[in-house]
Amino acid sequence: MKKKMVAVLLAAGLVISLAACGGTSETGNTADVKTGNEETADDEPAEEAENTEESTLTYGSGDYTRINPAMDEHCEINVLLFNGLTAHDADDQVVPGLAESWDYDEDTYTYTFHIRDGIKWHDGEPFTADDVKFTIEAIMDPDNGSENAPNYEDVQEITVTDDQTIAFKLAEPNVAFLEYMTIAILPKHLLEGEDMQESDFFRHPVGTGPYKLESWDAGQSIVMTKNEDYYLGSPKIDKVIFKIVEDDNTQAVQLQSGEIDMAINIAPGDMSLFSNKDKYNISAIASLRDVLARMNVKEGKPMYDKRVREALLSSLDRETYCKVLLKDTFTSGGPLMPPSVDYGFDQLKDPNTYNVERAKKLLEEAGWKDTNGDGYVDKEGKNLEMDFIFYSGRAELPLFAEATQSDAKKVGIKVNLKNVDYNVLDGIGVRGEYDLLISNILTLQAGDPEVFINQYWKTNVNGNNPQNGSGYSNPAYDALSDKLAVEFDPAKRRQLVIDMQKIILDDAATIIFGYPQTNMISNTSIANAEILPCDYYWLTKEIKPAQK
Repeated sequence: MKKKMVAVLLAAGLVISLAACGGTSETGNTADVKTGNEETADDEPAEEAENTEESTLTYGSGDYTRINPAMDEHCEINVLLFNGLTAHDADDQVVPGLAESWDYDEDTYTYTFHIRDGIKWHDGEPFTADDVKFTIEAIMDPDNGSENAPNYEDVQEITVTDDQTIAFKLAEPNVAFLEYMTIAILPKHLLEGEDMQESDFFRHPVGTGPYKLESWDAGQSIVMTKNEDYYLGSPKIDKVIFKIVEDDNTQAVQLQSGEIDMAINIAPGDMSLFSNKDKYNISAIASLRDVLARMNVKEGKPMYDKRVREALLSSLDRETYCKVLLKDTFTSGGPLMPPSVDYGFDQLKDPNTYNVERAKKLLEEAGWKDTNGDGYVDKEGKNLEMDFIFYSGRAELPLFAEATQSDAKKVGIKVNLKNVDYNVLDGIGVRGEYDLLISNILTLQAGDPEVFINQYWKTNVNGNNPQNGSGYSNPAYDALSDKLAVEFDPAKRRQLVIDMQKIILDDAATIIFGYPQTNMISNTSIANAEILPCDYYWLTKEIKPAQK
């Protein structure tokens, strides 16, 4: 059906979320809480404390070129600066956000949202329903080129009744619509008439979120200060600093040195550095993520031939990658959905498990043979050659890419590794400029897999599913997806998802390398940090420096 813009995830009981979710964000984050007076970090409102020193939270982040939640798929900083009409709670369920409630008319497929009173933009202007209408219409406008437009293709009419009331009439039932309304709302008064891709606003954003942008030193840091007028109450941490730390190993070093007090998804090889329980708290949980490689199956590409895809899959010893290279911090892959959720993992069988001899036979059947003795199979004078696009922001990704290159060579497939900047990854995927493209992806949004299971594999018809740049198309898969979009019964939805996964397995349409654990390491000076299955790190009202 549609894809999801992973954005504003602030629930009624939460202050801020410090890690993006993502299609998806695919870089881990780190955090450092510092305060000059720990007695101010208790349950009393910050405004009641006197003569306190400023508290600062510093954490490692990927870099940014702009902050544009309407046009881009995701951005971890959105959760600090912006809000949506709906939000996510700690269990990844949809709850009220800027809208305190909503109604749904089953006869007309209309959602009516009732916006909270008294919400203001960071510049003091009132937030109204007109801001919501402006934002969604800007996303839907094809001239703006928003990656999030497919989420709203069912919207037929948007009606503003008054400043606090807005209605969306849909063409058909859409189970995911409340999820899509977590998208960050932008200020009409600052963006009307502006270029939604190039406006300077996206370097100086103004939102309704718990933090305001103070400064931006490109490539170095982004500094935000707390919003005293935030509708859920002023945050306890006065200042948040996004310190640009792109490399996982550097994060580990800074965690050890005390520059960073908290880190998420430390590389398996670095975990032993934090075994001292007097200094570090370590927690791990089975995540809701996949590490997968999209396959470009367009005509003219090597993997247009199913036998080549099957051969590549059968050449990869994914179990050894997860057990040895990643030290048992991953479960080896097969179906689209991880074993941590109940979507048929145990009943789905991968027909393309590790089998080198099978891989060689399939390549031969497809007409690929090593005719010149160079170690690579060829046809019509050309080697079987593939470009594997990856980024190094997550430690496991280059390991999987390098292992693929090594194992594929054993059956005569030449894999060229291309390390790219994370910021260009999405564009490469949309344009289909790859043979293989690796990602670390969250499989559930608001507790449901619909967004994930559609974004890379439902047919892209005239740009209506831009994340599917691979050319993959299966009418049977699309038909099941259409059923899923309008099916509300949980048991029936589960079976549809299982059936869709089977098609992907049988088509050899993607490589699921494995399903990761999520780890979080914090200095023992930090109290009340909690890791959640959805692979977010949530900074709640309860997190604070530990009492000495």
